[in-house]
Amino acid sequence: MKIKKAVIPAAGLGTRFLPATKAIPKEMLPLVDKPTIQYIVEEVIASGIEDVLIITGRNKGSIEEHFDRAVELEDNLEKTHKEELLEEVRKISKMINIHTVRQKDPLGLGHAVYCAKSFVGNEPFAVLLGDDVVDSKKPCLKQMIEMFEEYNSTILGVQPVAWENVNKYGIVSGEKLNDKIYTVKDLVEKPAMEKAPTNIAILGRYIITPKIFEILENTKKGVGGEIQLTDGLKDLCNIEDVFAYIFEGRRYDVGSKIGFLEATVDFALKRDDLRDSFKAYLRTINLD
Repeated sequence: MKIKKAVIPAAGLGTRFLPATKAIPKEMLPLVDKPTIQYIVEEVIASGIEDVLIITGRNKGSIEEHFDRAVELEDNLEKTHKEELLEEVRKISKMINIHTVRQKDPLGLGHAVYCAKSFVGNEPFAVLLGDDVVDSKKPCLKQMIEMFEEYNSTILGVQPVAWENVNKYGIVSGEKLNDKIYTVKDLVEKPAMEKAPTNIAILGRYIITPKIFEILENTKKGVGGEIQLTDGLKDLCNIEDVFAYIFEGRRYDVGSKIGFLEATVDFALKRDDLRDSFKAYLRTINLD
């Protein structure tokens, strides 16, 4: 079955970026000159999906506005003959079919995904977390879709992380089939290092079968007093095959300050209009 829909949970409070996120959604913080959530949406488009649902929360209206038309801005750019900027602004509102739904209570990622039940229906779907931006030659989600087409089962996007960081992620336990694929037998949400079965971590990309909604409906609150998607996926492993795929690409945790800064520098250095002058500036910095 073809993957036709994607879900982007974006209802978090962004506490790691306070006070910047007091009034601005963390997903709207820019990497150079583009909101982080736009990078995620562009990955969805590049992977062949045409419909995306963004799960929002209170004070997140600017996300929806970003992907809507800005008539006054467009008129101004047209009158001042700023054609290149006008084209860029118009392209954003036409890039994909954007749908939104509000997660009324902050009950965790599992609950956020459950909010997509009506949108998804009875078909497999993609989930992309806004805190994870992946820079890769082939879009990360496209890689995942290809794995789904081969295995026809839930696919978790994973990479190995440093052992001292396993307590930040959902960790996979299973059998390694080859250099890229694991069969998932169990999942542990944010384990202590000494209790982690592996250092293979789920990093913000999923393709999930619709059976997950039935499970999440009955999933109890877990770590942090929230309904954890990892707990739902753990139960899913008991009733159908789940695989973990080690995707190719550099993943940035833009929900952390250091990850956001790393992504900003790297993305700026990829820009033809910024690379030379930015490199020249970086060479002037005394790092001692």
